[in-house]
Amino acid sequence: MVKISTFDDWIDYFRQWQKDIGYDPELLGDYKFETKLGELHSPQVEFGDYKGQPKWQRIGQIPNQSIRDALMNLIVYQGDTEFASVEQQKNLLDTAPTEYDRQALIRVNSEEMRHGWQMCYLLVNYFGDSGKLEARKMLERRAFRGDRLLGSFNAPVNNWLDFFTYTEFVDRDGKYQLTMLSHSAFAPLAESVTAMLKEEFFHMFTGHTGLTRIVRSGKIPIPIVQKYFNKWLSTAYDLFGTNNSSSAHWAYTWGLKGRFDEHEATAVADKERLNDLARTHYMGESAKLIDQLNQLIPEGQPKLYAPDLKFNRSIGENVGKTFSVTGELLTPETYRTHIMDVLPTAEDEKILAEIIKGKEWVAQIQLN
Repeated sequence: MVKISTFDDWIDYFRQWQKDIGYDPELLGDYKFETKLGELHSPQVEFGDYKGQPKWQRIGQIPNQSIRDALMNLIVYQGDTEFASVEQQKNLLDTAPTEYDRQALIRVNSEEMRHGWQMCYLLVNYFGDSGKLEARKMLERRAFRGDRLLGSFNAPVNNWLDFFTYTEFVDRDGKYQLTMLSHSAFAPLAESVTAMLKEEFFHMFTGHTGLTRIVRSGKIPIPIVQKYFNKWLSTAYDLFGTNNSSSAHWAYTWGLKGRFDEHEATAVADKERLNDLARTHYMGESAKLIDQLNQLIPEGQPKLYAPDLKFNRSIGENVGKTFSVTGELLTPETYRTHIMDVLPTAEDEKILAEIIKGKEWVAQIQLN
């Protein structure tokens, strides 16, 4: 077992992780892995019980062990998603529809690696032996083994429709999580995610322009596109956590994680509904993006839509329940058939593979 004593030791472990998952560092060119820090929204704690006090610069300034543990947990979960996404997407490098798309994927991968690097920098340099252990474990889990911490980051990304839908909706959840952490009372975390947010916007841009090009080309049937929306949006809803979450309640009380609109909110926070409120913002934003895509679909063809919030949930009050993609409660027998109709199947994968073999299944990229 590799012992991590300094961040340089972790960097050696990071390079071994790249090798273990089969990611050729040569693909990244002269990309420089480094820690980046952005500006704080405020030098004072912005919400919660410690509002108005100076933000914490060191672990020793944090008032108690419970807050310290909750903070480390937030950093671990964020970092785990970054490395997982690279593991999910790396198999697409050889099937990119254009060189532009291949380079966009490499950029997304390199930035996700750097985001994981940033979280491990915090763990190793601020959290002592427990942080070093968590930083090492982060590079030992694997998405393809299904042992990443959140279910969305164990799901397969098998093709470029998968990838574009993933970066449209799952990376958009990432924007929400990072925005909420950017108000953290722990200054090094807030400064870290502020810098990460600037890079995250390219990932979402890649997803939305990719889906726009797919719809414009008209080669992939809209019902198949819809199945991938059902797959990724339903799991993205899970990423916001459960309603009435005690962990979200305490993260807010302790000043660790704010609301998505913390910088402009005037009402007192409803600490029992923090996850639900963030998810509601997310669903509204996703609806607008889907509407933009629908403007490109010719008359007479089905329109795209977001699956119902109750559909295909893996956490919360609707986990295991047989709600349809439009929200109706089905019998277990009907639901089993319904799932085959509304989520991607092996047959859909075959159809997509044949389409992707052809030319111009995505429209040319248009950059204004």
